[in-house]
Amino acid sequence: MIHLKLDYAKVKSFVTDHEINAFQQDLVKAHQDLINKSGKGNDFLGWVNLPSEIDDELLNSIENDAQAIRGMAELYVVIGIGGSYLGARAVIEALNHNFAALKKDNKYPLVIYAGQNISEDYMHDLLEILEQKDYALCVISKSGTTTEPAVAFRILKNHLEKKYGKLNAEKRIIAITDKSRGALKKLADDEGYKTYVVPDDVGGRYSVLTPVGLLPIAVAGFDIRKLAEGAKNMQLHLAQSTTLPDNVALQYAAVRNALYNKGKTIEIMVNYMPNLYYITEWWKQLYGESEGKENKGIFPAGVGFTTDLHSMGQYIQEGIRNIFETTLSIEKPHHYIEVPSDKENLDGLNFIAGKRISEVNKMAELGTSIAHVDGGVPNIKISLPEINEFNLGELIYFYEFACGISAYLINVNPFDQPGVEAYKNNMFALLGKPGFEKETEEIKKRL
Repeated sequence: MIHLKLDYAKVKSFVTDHEINAFQQDLVKAHQDLINKSGKGNDFLGWVNLPSEIDDELLNSIENDAQAIRGMAELYVVIGIGGSYLGARAVIEALNHNFAALKKDNKYPLVIYAGQNISEDYMHDLLEILEQKDYALCVISKSGTTTEPAVAFRILKNHLEKKYGKLNAEKRIIAITDKSRGALKKLADDEGYKTYVVPDDVGGRYSVLTPVGLLPIAVAGFDIRKLAEGAKNMQLHLAQSTTLPDNVALQYAAVRNALYNKGKTIEIMVNYMPNLYYITEWWKQLYGESEGKENKGIFPAGVGFTTDLHSMGQYIQEGIRNIFETTLSIEKPHHYIEVPSDKENLDGLNFIAGKRISEVNKMAELGTSIAHVDGGVPNIKISLPEINEFNLGELIYFYEFACGISAYLINVNPFDQPGVEAYKNNMFALLGKPGFEKETEEIKKRL
């Protein structure tokens, strides 16, 4: 039995059951292509069975390293970009205190991030903080040559060695990289860093359940065994059935593609809790890089309500009708606060006095959904009983599996990203990288 629920009743006025069920035959094939690893990009399908293959030896090693890091560091800097940091950040932010950075009684290192941008000011400010705090590094890259994390690691490695000395710095660096090749692997072997492996058959955006995500999450103090257990529970559920009524991932893939066929080309992921912001960011990368190819794919966007109802709400309600929403809804908060009564009642809010803030939030969620459906925006609802490691494990695997299915329905390879190279080639040409002389000459003519 899975905890995650999917409700698509509020799309029924936009697409019929017949239009959704018409995908059934294609869903069976897509499901078989994932499970049997026979579809497009099948050399990157190691994530499909990953939750049930995570062994105690790996978890023990990660937990031991996390404990050692907690003994030496106030800050843990995760260097990576895209899937090399988004999955870990999504889980950590979802589980963490909303103001963790301001707490004085933190038992665990604060996980912070580098190599996800090339901002000089960001790096300056980070170094300023690292000068004042004890820290350790996790550098994540299969190749070790991706520009953003490679630049950050150069700088932070030098800083760490100057601060602690070369021998002590080596003990504060863990590299998560290729098993046997690549620049980072060679450096790690030469310098004696502890390493973990990014499996060859798992792409970055599907890697949160590998050491890429598990190590930072463990350092932050969260239960990676429960996370893996939740993912395994969802894996076993989704593997069992290829019929729509019995498989929530197939339902999600079919509904969103039925809407896509009706001209709904933008999906907005909605949450009503600020600590889910990076779940949306991880989801955007997962679906954007997996589906956006060959001039196809649903554009993934995200909003945080009720905040963005005061900015994007107008457009969603009355703008171009090419959008649909998927709300990630949490049934039970962790804490209890009531709205107080006020004798003067100048704000006119005594009608909600005595109600929990979460009840007000839920009515905002329901009222918004009704308003947007009335305004021509279909609504899908994904709900979890509460935010915890097990439920997030289910959610992660659900999104991954549904993404593979959905991309196969539009006949694209969900596991490559050829378009990402375009900006890199232009950047290398502009910077004068050796081997790009012809491209440098051509792009300078354009400028």
